[in-house]
Amino acid sequence: MRILVIEDEVKIASAIKRGLALHGHAVDTVHDADTGYSYAVDPDYDLIILDRMLPGSIDGTELCQKIRDEGVHTPVLMLTARGTIGDKVEGLNSGADDYLVKPFSFDELTARVRALLRRPKATTGTILKTGTLELDPVGYTVTRNGTAIKLSHKEFQVLEYLMHHAGQIIPKETLIAHVWNEEADVLPNTVEVYIGYLRAKIDRPFADEKPLIHTARGFGYRLGEK
Repeated sequence: MRILVIEDEVKIASAIKRGLALHGHAVDTVHDADTGYSYAVDPDYDLIILDRMLPGSIDGTELCQKIRDEGVHTPVLMLTARGTIGDKVEGLNSGADDYLVKPFSFDELTARVRALLRRPKATTGTILKTGTLELDPVGYTVTRNGTAIKLSHKEFQVLEYLMHHAGQIIPKETLIAHVWNEEADVLPNTVEVYIGYLRAKIDRPFADEKPLIHTARGFGYRLGEK
């Protein structure tokens, strides 16, 4: 999943980015409210982690309210050192989906990130399922019909995104935007390569099962049973 971190303390932003990257996320960081706003309106983000106190013409609550007023529905996790009930209420009323007080444990941050990214209609608990294919985003395991499938880090990220959007046609550009970091120089052919890797691991070894990865020529890829 692609996550935007808007945090003025560079060391904190960098630490969050490193930690979330280890959990399979593509993370972009910015350090002021005005730049953060210009990024936050990008529909390619799956989650925004937003510091409440930011330099710039607006603060974090105003930024959150502004993007909500413009129809941006990306989940927002607000970070702040201000932890009174009134502060939390104000943050949530501005449009934030969750509120985490500094200092926080990284385990709690990742748990809240997982909760906000979870798509109930595509999950049973935390497990993503499409046909006989199952992916556990917490345990980092993939199985098909009970057989374990070993994937590389990037293969896992691509498959996770496709499973979150099972049944939908996903353009190559969308996969690049959500799976690779903004600074990565990724070509559409790179996506084709990773789709080929996934087909070789989740479709070809299971000849008795229906293929799950389908190409919509000129449009992108769809995960699901026909």
